[in-house]
Amino acid sequence: MKFKRSQQVEEIHINLTPMIDCLLFILVFLLLTTTFSQPSRLNLTLPDAQGVPPKQYDLKIEVMVDSTGHYAVNGQALSSQEVADLSTAIKQAAQDRRDLMFVIAADSKASHQDVIRVMDVAGQLGFVNVNISTKVPSRGY
Repeated sequence: MKFKRSQQVEEIHINLTPMIDCLLFILVFLLLTTTFSQPSRLNLTLPDAQGVPPKQYDLKIEVMVDSTGHYAVNGQALSSQEVADLSTAIKQAAQDRRDLMFVIAADSKASHQDVIRVMDVAGQLGFVNVNISTKVPSRGY
């Protein structure tokens, strides 16, 4: 028996539908599981200084920081802005007493770095009673 061979070749079809379905499924899965976050931002609500009646201390160390970054320890202006000079002046004023009240009075336009420098020196010298001087805001009634 002789069978006739067909001379026609079937055309090859590439069915892309299953591949597109898989890709869309992967894309949806990634979108649902990925968290899109902006860089972290701190939302701060800063407290107001309502003013507590100041306590009078017989002995205290007061370091003043002006708007240009110059320091004064107990009213004595320092000749430079160096940390070593500030540390030496505070040591002389403290006379080896680390339990004294340590008050930082900074100008409102003083840089944050200058105030932190004073706090850092106070911490290195061992002061435990560090306060920052504020004033009560005037009310416009």
